[in-house]
Amino acid sequence: MIKQLAALTVLLITTQSCVTKAVSNKEVFVNKADEALIAFGSCNMQNRINPLWDDVLNVKPAVWIWGGDNIYSDTDDMNRLKADYQQQLNQKGYAELVQNVPIMGTWDDHDYGLNDGGIEFHAKQGSQQLFLDFIGVPQEDVRRKQEGVYHAETLQFKKGSVKIIVLDTRYFRTELTPSEVKGKRFQPNTYGQGSMLGDAQWKWLELELKKSKADFNLIVSSVQILSAEHGFETWGNMPHEVDKLKALIVDSKAKGVILLSGDRHISEFSKTTVSGLEYPLIDFTSSGLTHTYESYSGESNRYRVGEVINSKSFGVLRFDFKDRLVHMEMIGDGGLVLQEFKQTY
Repeated sequence: MIKQLAALTVLLITTQSCVTKAVSNKEVFVNKADEALIAFGSCNMQNRINPLWDDVLNVKPAVWIWGGDNIYSDTDDMNRLKADYQQQLNQKGYAELVQNVPIMGTWDDHDYGLNDGGIEFHAKQGSQQLFLDFIGVPQEDVRRKQEGVYHAETLQFKKGSVKIIVLDTRYFRTELTPSEVKGKRFQPNTYGQGSMLGDAQWKWLELELKKSKADFNLIVSSVQILSAEHGFETWGNMPHEVDKLKALIVDSKAKGVILLSGDRHISEFSKTTVSGLEYPLIDFTSSGLTHTYESYSGESNRYRVGEVINSKSFGVLRFDFKDRLVHMEMIGDGGLVLQEFKQTY
């Protein structure tokens, strides 16, 4: 059985029946996988039953990616935060997932500890250590000493590779501008004002994209990147940062970049074209796992393709390396496919 990803180099075993991992050089070798498949999700209350863990296990993902709000704690009391994480770890369905599937991920505001919080949160150092404990990061891992939980791994499948780049949109995120419109929480900052990632993380992201040799590259952000009209947290509150990310993706020449996001308690696909990019840029939002925006009645998103899903779901990406195709699915209870989208790269 696969335990958590560990920062140890292990002997590579090349038989069809085993899975080996070697994350000291940022590679995970998944030799037994019949299908190159990754699952992710966000917005999970530790005190509610999650009906989806058995469905996640049934799709047999190579890795599970937490997209943020992995628990709801909203506290600067580290004892309480630790207890809330432990409650989630004790859930039978999730415990089974941990025993069988490697775990990666980032946090969002409710597990970070401060609703809509960013760089100003005074307890973020302690919160970071508890988050890393939760996803099973070894004490010798670089994330134990760096500021922020950003991280990258490359999964090597039989026929190709996928790099997963997990961003931290909390630790360094600077002040947002309160909205002047009733019913909306934020409005875009003055162009050029503020940072989503901070200087160190931006430099790291640039390096990870430029050095990537993977067939596909997933960028995981806890908040949406493309959808920017709803008035809540989004990269669109700092439009210059969206432009900076697009320019970096083009300049890096990284192949098959796909954005994954959470936060919104709805799931949707957003799509845009970027000058200089040979394929459309997709932001696949998957949220939530235990609760959703049940009263959703519509909101504008100029980039949306398909429909908004406001029932419990998680996201799946199936990679076809031969045809350069990614099949994206929103999956609900009982394995029901609620919506799907296919994109060739």
